Amino acid sequence: MSQTALRSARWFGGDDLAGFIHRATLHAEGISRAALVGRPVVGICNSWSELVSCNLHFRALAESVKRGVLLAGGLPLEFPTISLGENLMKPTTMLFRNLMAMDVEESIRAYPLDAVVLLGGCDKTVPAQLLGAASADVPAIMVTGGPAQPAVFRGRQLGAGTDLWHYADELRAGRMTREEFDELEAAATPGFGHCNEMGTASSMTSVVEALGMCLPGTATIPAVDAARQRAAEATGRRAVELAREELRPSRILTAEAFDNAITLLMAVGGGTNVVLHLLALAGRVGVPLTLDRFDEISRRTPVIANVRPTGKHLVEQLHRAGGVPALLKELLPLLCAEAATVTGRTLGEEVAAASVLDREVIARLAAPLAAEGGIAVLRGSLAPDGAIVKQSAASPALLRHRGPALVFEDVYDVQARIDDPGLPVTPESVLILRNSGPRGGPGMPEWGAIPVPQKLLRRGVDDVVRVSDARMSGTAYGTVVLHVAPESYAGGPLRAVQDGDPVVLDVAERRLDLDVPEAEVRRRLDALGPPEPRYRRGYGALYAEHVLQANEGCDFDFLRARPGEAAEPEPYGLLSGWVGGW
Repeated sequence: MSQTALRSARWFGGDDLAGFIHRATLHAEGISRAALVGRPVVGICNSWSELVSCNLHFRALAESVKRGVLLAGGLPLEFPTISLGENLMKPTTMLFRNLMAMDVEESIRAYPLDAVVLLGGCDKTVPAQLLGAASADVPAIMVTGGPAQPAVFRGRQLGAGTDLWHYADELRAGRMTREEFDELEAAATPGFGHCNEMGTASSMTSVVEALGMCLPGTATIPAVDAARQRAAEATGRRAVELAREELRPSRILTAEAFDNAITLLMAVGGGTNVVLHLLALAGRVGVPLTLDRFDEISRRTPVIANVRPTGKHLVEQLHRAGGVPALLKELLPLLCAEAATVTGRTLGEEVAAASVLDREVIARLAAPLAAEGGIAVLRGSLAPDGAIVKQSAASPALLRHRGPALVFEDVYDVQARIDDPGLPVTPESVLILRNSGPRGGPGMPEWGAIPVPQKLLRRGVDDVVRVSDARMSGTAYGTVVLHVAPESYAGGPLRAVQDGDPVVLDVAERRLDLDVPEAEVRRRLDALGPPEPRYRRGYGALYAEHVLQANEGCDFDFLRARPGEAAEPEPYGLLSGWVGGW
């Protein structure tokens, strides 16, 4: 493209009052006219925060990106956005994913940027940035933060979440002392970076690579590895080229790219949260993606990554085994090799030279760890619009089960009763958690992995069927049915379940049913009436009014692409020499 065609030239190229003010604004930062005019301006969208330890190293990553931009002849300008920290933010980061996406989108659209580098790592920062960048549709590329260094506890490498859930159950069962648990706490987080098993963060970063939105081989580089800094530099260089080529997200985020991403998700036994994020992202770019497509791809895609919580290794071992390129090379018969990527080359071209370096970590497609993908989609009278289960991390004996419901009204009810010695629970019980969906949580918190009741743990029972309209951590495991839609707070059948009602789960048949007559369910719902809204003002009220259900990705209805509608206009005033308010 010609330099005059740069988007930023509309701010900085004019010999009028507007051009004067725009250039003078950056002169105040010590940036000369020679450094500014005629060069691609690359925004660095940084989600760094001291409240988000996963992203704590992003200042250094941003500097590496800047170096790459400068080497390629561009001008880097860093800007901050909201940052979402999975562990500290309450009630849940998912409540604020859409808010961060709006922040990212409007920052990209409103400022003089020719391309954007997205810096994300912690669970919701990555999808939020993708959502915003996709809607703004300015050339964009992502560099993620990388998995954290593994902790070591009593000689064993720990996954950030998977092993914690295991040890927490050991403590509740009386098989671990409080002193030992305190020792675990001191060892659990040796440094920055996101979760180091195939939880939501690592699943999302891997999916970004499968979508073609980051440089090949960068998704799994450990956070502390110098190679991540070099990847950030290379990403900065490529961002300048993207600006000149005008290679926008809309040309990369196609139906074929989403199929590739879902295939990878299923093959790695990835986190269930990714289903929500991909549904939302597809909605932003007008790709008609549904839960049914996830199930179709799951049925044809085996699990080949031996990584926790589905397998036994960590993402660092996956990286040493060849990373996402090696996985994609193995999966190539199931992929659309012609899908475009941010490199300007096709997915097939990018992975052609990849190879699997450790078959203990990446299995052959012909000899997989499991015949079907990690996630199955369920439907039935308890989930008319769908639900999901991570079958690769569930107990095989419970994937076909019929049992009496034991209902918890919310997470506080769980907290109050789950370890009560008098809790009327048996190994056959189906634990039901409601009022925890998008509206009911609010924000659909990660409460779905209801703890196994203490009285069962002490009997040696380590899993029971659990059903909810909530989410769960991608690091979690067990026979946990999630994302039940419609949620109970939206009048779904889950709201009508009573203790003792028979619940039927059949994953092979993709069924989740409440064995209660439909007329009785309707009678119960009518008697209950609508629940009170969680919020009456502010962002919470906007969220409750506009959030879609889980089967549509929990995006806001007004943020989805509308077929036939023109793209959002560029910021008002750029075509005029007059600048008001100065």
